[in-house]
Amino acid sequence: MTTPNPSPEQRALIVEDEALIAEELKERLSRLGFSVIGTVDSADEGIAIATRELPDVILMDIRLRGHKDGIQAAHEIRQQVDIPIVYVTAYSDKLTIERVKHTDHDGFILKPFHRHDLQSTLEIAIERHAIRQKRRLQ
Repeated sequence: MTTPNPSPEQRALIVEDEALIAEELKERLSRLGFSVIGTVDSADEGIAIATRELPDVILMDIRLRGHKDGIQAAHEIRQQVDIPIVYVTAYSDKLTIERVKHTDHDGFILKPFHRHDLQSTLEIAIERHAIRQKRRLQ
């Protein structure tokens, strides 16, 4: 698979409560040509930054600090703005998968993830979002 060739304005927000994983994601996204606009560890911070800064993609952990999880954060973000959201999580239990299936997300990556998984999922998420936007304009 080719490297996604994001334009300079493609920006990513990382919502992840594990500092080491957040740093790894930031490094990998940078290598893929994305500008990381922020790394936060709670749903409320993620929602605030996403709605204020309007990143081009959000990488959202499901388990976060605070009283809301990533699924709730994704739902709140999508109610306000249309941004591709990719879940990055270690949880694949039946309840979590059922909750995720009922959200309007653009991808799902299980931890530990590989570079190619991240790369291909981001490419597909961004392309799906672009297709949705084109359809809305028609």
